Amino acid sequence: MTTQPQAPSTARMIDYWLGGTGHHPVDVAAAQAFEGAYGPCAEIFRSLRAFSGRATRQLATEGVDQFLVFGAGVPAQGNVHETAPGARVLYTDVDPEIVAAGRELLAGHPNVDYVLGDAANPGGIDPAALDRALPDHATRPVGLIFLGLAAFLDDATLTRALDAMYDLVPSGSQLAFDFDAMELAAYPEALAMMGPGFHMREPADFGKLLGRWQVTADGIVPVADWRPDATPEQVPDAFWGGLATK
Repeated sequence: MTTQPQAPSTARMIDYWLGGTGHHPVDVAAAQAFEGAYGPCAEIFRSLRAFSGRATRQLATEGVDQFLVFGAGVPAQGNVHETAPGARVLYTDVDPEIVAAGRELLAGHPNVDYVLGDAANPGGIDPAALDRALPDHATRPVGLIFLGLAAFLDDATLTRALDAMYDLVPSGSQLAFDFDAMELAAYPEALAMMGPGFHMREPADFGKLLGRWQVTADGIVPVADWRPDATPEQVPDAFWGGLATK
């Protein structure tokens, strides 16, 4: 019998909001408690996932066919391997339980793998796993997906991580990124639930943290407004982001 986790996981809470199946009652309870302090979250996270899809499709149209995903969480509900079928995709996460669950979900998917990896230390990903999953990662452009993570890294750690990502991939690679803007500042009870290690940032200040990465002409905008397929989703501007190029 599978043991139920005793503590909620942000990744599984997001899976719940996205309508997935990889979560447990403890995650649902935590998600509902957060919504009690803030309000409905499903549409906000679906908007972020839609941004991930649009960014992935944009990279695929430019010929990128290998992707490295940081903090991937539960790899379901329109994630990268579904958005760019045929591409090689390596998902990573720092939580061994999430990696194990992800590997189970991805069983049978060709050219897709899931390994342990800390977004705060991109160079620490097992080189053999990286070579196996993305054999051309050193010679051809890679799409890096870095979503839902910046809020959990302080400025110094985030800057180092993004700089290490830049060094990890060849010229022509691109980074899809997002960050939490100041939305939760108006909801102190919800903000307190995120803990002291949660970092919101003013959109005007985020660009300097990207270091050598060059933001595309789209700029840094609310994710719902980044190249929308139609009318942008009407959701709070909780997440801002964009694409940046090496």
